[in-house]
Amino acid sequence: MAGPHLTLALPTFSADDPGGWQHLRDRARAADEAGFDRVVCSDHVVFGENLDAYGNPKIGGSAGGRQPTGPDGHWLDPLTTLTWIAGFTERVRLGTNILLAALRRPVVLAKTLATLDVLSGGRVDVGVGVGWQREEYEAAGLSFEGRGALLDHTLAVCQTLWREQRASYSDEFLTFEAIHQMPKPLQPGGVPIWVSGTVNKPAARRIARFGSGWIPWGPAAADLPTWLPRLKELVAEAGGDPTELQVAAQLPMVRENGRFNVAATMERAAELAAVGVTDFRGAVPVPDDPAGQVDALRAAVEAFRAATAGITTTAG
Repeated sequence: MAGPHLTLALPTFSADDPGGWQHLRDRARAADEAGFDRVVCSDHVVFGENLDAYGNPKIGGSAGGRQPTGPDGHWLDPLTTLTWIAGFTERVRLGTNILLAALRRPVVLAKTLATLDVLSGGRVDVGVGVGWQREEYEAAGLSFEGRGALLDHTLAVCQTLWREQRASYSDEFLTFEAIHQMPKPLQPGGVPIWVSGTVNKPAARRIARFGSGWIPWGPAAADLPTWLPRLKELVAEAGGDPTELQVAAQLPMVRENGRFNVAATMERAAELAAVGVTDFRGAVPVPDDPAGQVDALRAAVEAFRAATAGITTTAG
């Protein structure tokens, strides 16, 4: 058992051309040096122009939410970015929050993630979700309505290739036999999968079948003390083991007079850790200079460790 984890959300997107990404390198290096447990990247492959759909929970959006860029915002591919980051960091884990995994061909995605896990020394987590934007699926030639089944298919193929030396697989989308793919991920059982979703039976079944962790979405993300017990009940009903489930939450940022209050933020994080949250994710504000970033992030880590001392979780 270990204490809760602290994860830094990296600025891998920008509303306008940032003129370079040195700030991203600086932030990732600072997180590694300061003692953050994980860094995560977001994902969009393309955009349509109906960005108001982000705020529509009926199609997977978040009520009242707003897409952070316009359709011409700059979004780095998360797996390419994490591979780059792996090359200049040593210990921090590397994750997606979230990857639209169903947009990738499963056999290629399995290879990419396994390669990244090997080259990084077994530091990879992949957070996945179905997404909210119809245009991304249409641009990839895929069914938006069938995206849940496509995601399940993608995860099943990946885990088959990661776990079986001589792999065979068959479903409505794909059949193969006697397929070999090396190298396997360094982590036993393959790259840990974190499933994003609201509290419902399809998400719980996906977690029970594939997931090491849950990334809450929708109403559950705003009220985990109420919704987490229900999610664990559904996971158990689906045949999973909720006692080992890792749970992410947004770091509950507290600002006073426009400034980030580290101590108050970490006190609120401790309250959520006590009800079962194992990983806190947020974009902690930092100054522009790299040395100042290390100091600011180290202060956040120290405050987090102090506030959550004595709380044990399933996070390894």
